[in-house]
Amino acid sequence: MNAALSGTVTARAGQRRRSGLFGGRLLTVYTWVVIGWLCLPIAVMIVFGFNNTHGRFNNTWQGFTLKWYGELFAIGDLTTALLNSITIALLTMVIAGALGTLIGLALGRYRFRGQGSMNLVMFAAISAPEIVMGASLLSLFVNLGVPLGYWTILAAHVMFSLSFVAVTVRARAMTLDPSLEEAARDLGAGAWSTFRLVTLPMIFPAVMAGSLLAFALSVDDFIITSFNAGGETTFPLWIWGATRVGLPPQVNVMGTLIFMVGMMLATLNALLARRRA
Repeated sequence: MNAALSGTVTARAGQRRRSGLFGGRLLTVYTWVVIGWLCLPIAVMIVFGFNNTHGRFNNTWQGFTLKWYGELFAIGDLTTALLNSITIALLTMVIAGALGTLIGLALGRYRFRGQGSMNLVMFAAISAPEIVMGASLLSLFVNLGVPLGYWTILAAHVMFSLSFVAVTVRARAMTLDPSLEEAARDLGAGAWSTFRLVTLPMIFPAVMAGSLLAFALSVDDFIITSFNAGGETTFPLWIWGATRVGLPPQVNVMGTLIFMVGMMLATLNALLARRRA
């Protein structure tokens, strides 16, 4: 009787192990299929940056070449659009990173009147459709008589990126141990020294993550930019306008370089976070 019961238990345990092993393998395969599907457009972009095309349309493989990397800045309007996108994204990263860090720190560490409304505004800005944000900012600039161009694009990008930085920093600030800051003040550190030497290093991974997110959102944005660009052109706007006559291979090369820089920054941030941990 005991032997039969033991054999049944062993058989059921073996079935569970086999079922768990099969489920784990299926989940692994599914994960890699999804990752491959998401990376496929990026791979196509990278490959066609080496395409030796001879016409306006870069959608048929005609041979391998490196000449487009040497002629990266041969199209003046495209170069100007790329520089606009990069400089606006860098300024957005700095401005939204600084302002969003202070807002996130205030929301995560302190209690004050209007805190609930501030949280609501932050999450509403994230969840609102981009067309709503773009149209509202356009109405604001028009009613104030502000000419549309480079600076209105920058202001718009800071506005919609600010909430992402604030929410990221807020989540980190809520987990900080206040006794560390109290110990610094007990040892004679002032408010600024405590923030610079204790608080900022602890929240820096979140600050960096939020700032990089603001950079990526700025480079990538099309809808809000198109509402507030006026006569200015950014990289996404130039690509949209060029699709009707054919995209040059330089677009693929620039996209590849932007992707590589983003990957390096994300990897560097992860390594720094791991080193601090």
